[in-house]
Amino acid sequence: MQIDPSQPIGVFDSGIGGLTVVRALMERLPFEHIVYFGDTARVPYGVKSVETIAHYTTQIAQFLLEKNVKTLIIACNTMAAVAAQTVRDMSPVPVLDVIEAGAWAAAQASPGGRIGVIGTPTTVNSNAYARAIHAQQREARIYSQACPLFVPLVEEGWLDHEVTRLTAEEYLRPVMAEHVDTLVLGCTHYPLIKPLLRQVVGEDVRLVDSAEAMANLTAALLAERSLLNPGSTPSRYEYYVTDVPVKFQTIGERFLGRSLNPVHVVKWQDK
Repeated sequence: MQIDPSQPIGVFDSGIGGLTVVRALMERLPFEHIVYFGDTARVPYGVKSVETIAHYTTQIAQFLLEKNVKTLIIACNTMAAVAAQTVRDMSPVPVLDVIEAGAWAAAQASPGGRIGVIGTPTTVNSNAYARAIHAQQREARIYSQACPLFVPLVEEGWLDHEVTRLTAEEYLRPVMAEHVDTLVLGCTHYPLIKPLLRQVVGEDVRLVDSAEAMANLTAALLAERSLLNPGSTPSRYEYYVTDVPVKFQTIGERFLGRSLNPVHVVKWQDK
């Protein structure tokens, strides 16, 4: 299949967390067009069955493929843990996912192979990061910690709040007791509290931001395959969601770091 380098990058997520990946892509690849899809009507995915998550993931991937994207980025850790291979099997264009990107960056960053991973319970329980990191660095020791309260705290806007700080100290205490040298932020919400996490873990621990890692991996893939957009026209950004919940604009703009373009709502029958 011939892929046109001027086609957009397709990014998708179970909700709005993947906008941190879009933000990193905008900064790393300012000439690329991006189409984003957030399944806001059916979030959260973490409580759903593997079969349901796989069905929703392939449905969204197909939607973006019909938009003629040149690559697909799975920006949701839960989707990536459950259905990344399914999407790769169906896609005629390259597929990248945040777990792959975070694992790749962690293996590069860690000097001693003692790597902490924080994420949602679903992502941590899937062991997907541990498998992906071990594929890159066989001798690595992985210490995982579920941090279920971080997502609601971030969506509440409590990015530098005392409650968030105390929560982070509590969650990270067992991980830091293992003397990790690198910490993977294994959820797309977590980059928004990176400054606070930096204060909690100290300067000696390398923080791996999976959104930044994804932008770097995408840039490398597009360059390797001669798919970087050669055009000098202004980048186009499109946003599709399955529902526009209250506070969506506010939270979305916080994640994106800029104003959201008009958002298109896609209505599907199987909610």
